[in-house]
Amino acid sequence: MSDITPDLILRAYACGLFPMADDRNSPDLFWVDPETRGILPLERFHLPRSLKKTIRQNSFRVTVNTAFEAVIEGCAESRPGRENTWINDPIERIYTELHRLGAAHSVECWHGDTLAGGLYGVDLAGAFFGESMFHRVTDASKVALAHLVGRLKAGGYQLLDCQFITGHLARFGAQEVPKPLYHELLKRALKVRGNFFSLPSPCPGEATLAALAGRR
Repeated sequence: MSDITPDLILRAYACGLFPMADDRNSPDLFWVDPETRGILPLERFHLPRSLKKTIRQNSFRVTVNTAFEAVIEGCAESRPGRENTWINDPIERIYTELHRLGAAHSVECWHGDTLAGGLYGVDLAGAFFGESMFHRVTDASKVALAHLVGRLKAGGYQLLDCQFITGHLARFGAQEVPKPLYHELLKRALKVRGNFFSLPSPCPGEATLAALAGRR
């Protein structure tokens, strides 16, 4: 898929498809259309008590779109238990271009000036498609996810797509839905316009918690 473009990517997401690579060193991409899809229902997000305390204490400084390329590079890093990833050079290139066009965003968690973790994904109408997350400091990716959910709730989004379910995501309330139901949820989400910038950046912990609770 050497002719892949940002417009093609967005049209694919609107149809329920997303691209992946076999591994970090693969030069190619392929389209994925799973029979069951992982989603994280925004209104049923589970916030563990310990994570709530971490957010309230502002253990991390949370920003958006300040280090997109560094976040995607962090997500592509090998680590114990995950020596290889599906994020290859074409993925990095095309999603960085989507970010420059305003169609992909990152959430960063910082310890001082050090990037401790984060996540990135694609923004389309009232849907956000989470692509990957990483952490170098305990709880950094969890805080990034909680902040993302609060931001999406505050911004009027209808769908948070997480593609596949992991044990990590399941603890926050992620679930699998069959393809027909996913397409119905996607269709509804594409009819609304979310505002990703509904919360400030940097965002204080109390603002994230208020958004998660449905308060502004």
